[in-house]
Amino acid sequence: MYSVSKKTNGKLIDTYEVLNLDGFLMSTKNGFKIHDQVIQNIRIIDADIAHGIVIDKVMKRYKKLIAYLTEVLTSDDDSGDALCEALNQIERFRLEIKNKYRNYLKQKELEKMSRQLMRLKKETENQLLEIQENRVKLTNGKGR
Repeated sequence: MYSVSKKTNGKLIDTYEVLNLDGFLMSTKNGFKIHDQVIQNIRIIDADIAHGIVIDKVMKRYKKLIAYLTEVLTSDDDSGDALCEALNQIERFRLEIKNKYRNYLKQKELEKMSRQLMRLKKETENQLLEIQENRVKLTNGKGR
């Protein structure tokens, strides 16, 4: 177990103490080696460092989600399956941010993402409602 910090004070850190520290857990795919020991998980305790890493990670996913939602909203899908999937993606992203990353993001950033996602969610719901209303009209029209 390795601990990298600015101040060591010459004290040995107990493994149990390090494992129970609050911080952002950053895992690596293949790990890397330090003195023949494989390191797979890194816990970042400093909030400023964690913020930088988390904001990069979240913004990449956020931009992909916005691009996906824009594509779905501009497509001519009559079934509405893509719109339902878009709503699920929005909710999944929102819950992940709430549960995993809220402590590492600033309130201003959260509000900005939330406002834009709410607008896109309302637009998606409106289009889904239109599709459902059109289905009902077509179904009622054929019965007579």
